[in-house]
Amino acid sequence: MKIGVPKEIKDKEGRVAITPAGALHLIRHGHCLIVETGAGAASGFTDEQYEQAGASMVSAAEAWAAELVVKVKEPMPSEYHYLDRQMLFTFFHLAGVDPGLTRALLEKGTTAIAYETLEDAQGRLPILAPMSAVAGNMATLMGGYYLARFNQGKGMQLGKVLGKRHGKVVVIGDGVVGQHAAQVACGMGANVFVAGIDPAFMQEVKTKVLPEASFFLSTPEAIGAHLVDADLVVGAILCRGAHAPKVISEAMIASMEKGSVVVDVSIDQGGCIATSRPTTHSDPVFITHGVVHYCVTNMPGAYPRTSTIALMDATLPYILKIADTGKASLMHDKELATAVNTLDGAITCKAVADGLGMLDKYAGCAVRPD
Repeated sequence: MKIGVPKEIKDKEGRVAITPAGALHLIRHGHCLIVETGAGAASGFTDEQYEQAGASMVSAAEAWAAELVVKVKEPMPSEYHYLDRQMLFTFFHLAGVDPGLTRALLEKGTTAIAYETLEDAQGRLPILAPMSAVAGNMATLMGGYYLARFNQGKGMQLGKVLGKRHGKVVVIGDGVVGQHAAQVACGMGANVFVAGIDPAFMQEVKTKVLPEASFFLSTPEAIGAHLVDADLVVGAILCRGAHAPKVISEAMIASMEKGSVVVDVSIDQGGCIATSRPTTHSDPVFITHGVVHYCVTNMPGAYPRTSTIALMDATLPYILKIADTGKASLMHDKELATAVNTLDGAITCKAVADGLGMLDKYAGCAVRPD
């Protein structure tokens, strides 16, 4: 199968969908790799490395014309004209972005295979997980940076000073993002509080991962009480494929101390904070009610080398499976079927259809019994 790898054009997005090593692996399995010139540069991979692996360097139009196109982020509006019934494997987050993208996918008959909804046999999200980990690590680092007074923060450093902990970090969500954000905050020496919805799971996480953190049940009352004196709040809520619920209200934000920081990692799914709106790496923050908001929709793109290698480890087996068996595998493979969001002009992920108010376009799950 011909596999195309376009260069990412989202603001300061440095990741690339396939590394030269990944290209070599696919080529050795009999597939043709075409990569847009310069696609890997920001991740430290040269055109020459791709050519040495056996890939051909091509234009954007040629990369997009492949039967299977593999990307990192969703197509930008300027790329919609490239959509043309191909299979497209990437992060989409359709419920959290402009519905214009979903309409374009349906109109062009593109098969949208979403990294973020692909579930393995154990119900885990194997492709989303590594990027969630990077974003979680980054959330605390960015939060600490914007707490600096010169960034209009309150001037509270997160960390130990001569053995005493300073700074209060509140993490809403105890999944992969939340655990990594809390681990970094604990490691820095802050006072860390994590909200979850399952007491048994919270106890397991505390015992195995975060013994230094305090856990509390995620209710509006508890969240509101913790936010009043929080220095950094990390929003780490995930509803698979769906729009993130607004668990932090505008009133809660208004109750926070001026110069506090919120990092909404859920922003690629619409955000879990009522006052959030998407930002970019070029213009990452804004201030509402005196609180600094960091809401970049492609956070791992800031660390493209690490992110690309981790993403390739997760995606390569699935790319190979699609390339080996073709479009039919999407309907007969239970794991791949969970990733199909649009197929033959219809939406096949109910959470997406629901989140966009497009249930009239929902045609049921893509999976077909053998």
